[in-house]
Amino acid sequence: MEQSTETDGKPILYSYFRSSCSWRVRTALALKGIDYEYRAVNLAKDGGEQNMEGFRGLNPAGLVPCLQIDGHTFSQSLPIIMYLEETRPEIKLLPDDPVARCQVNRIAMHIACDIQPIQNFRLLKLVGLGEKGAEWGHHWIKDGFESLEKILTETAGKYCFGDEVTLADLCLVPQVFNANRFKVDMTEFPLISAINEELLKLDAFQTSHPSNQPDCPDDL
Repeated sequence: MEQSTETDGKPILYSYFRSSCSWRVRTALALKGIDYEYRAVNLAKDGGEQNMEGFRGLNPAGLVPCLQIDGHTFSQSLPIIMYLEETRPEIKLLPDDPVARCQVNRIAMHIACDIQPIQNFRLLKLVGLGEKGAEWGHHWIKDGFESLEKILTETAGKYCFGDEVTLADLCLVPQVFNANRFKVDMTEFPLISAINEELLKLDAFQTSHPSNQPDCPDDL
């Protein structure tokens, strides 16, 4: 994989269609109306394109997403979204009020730090990609959702925090997608399910959905 730089000021997003972290950033870009060039990084092919020298030159950690924008190269989904929030604040993903902002970040971090990393592809390769890995992912998503459902009873309106889309929602939708992949019984989590259903009605979440990415296989 060759390194590239922005052309004509257009950002470049290095992404994998089913990556939860990439999905968060794709949704943020869509919500903020930022046009970008999509560069696919296949995490499963030939040991993972993320491990090739070209991509490691962009991100030494070998992880997606990676976003080139404004002459800079950024990695890690939440810092990328924070950068977009600070430089493109017209569409807000975080409340101005510090208490509300803390509550939104609490939900986002609960998903992005306490649930998703335990069931991501890198860890599952160590646990096992077959039945054992499926059981592992199912267990930890269900465990995380049990507490998340309770947290959302304190904060939710139409979405995770009231009736405006926030960073928390960008984290929720990919995680529910993963929950379905790992066959978590979502009837046990009616509030999470209801919020996810509302979010998927929005164009930004449809545009950023794995099935609508150029590297999504035809049979998925």
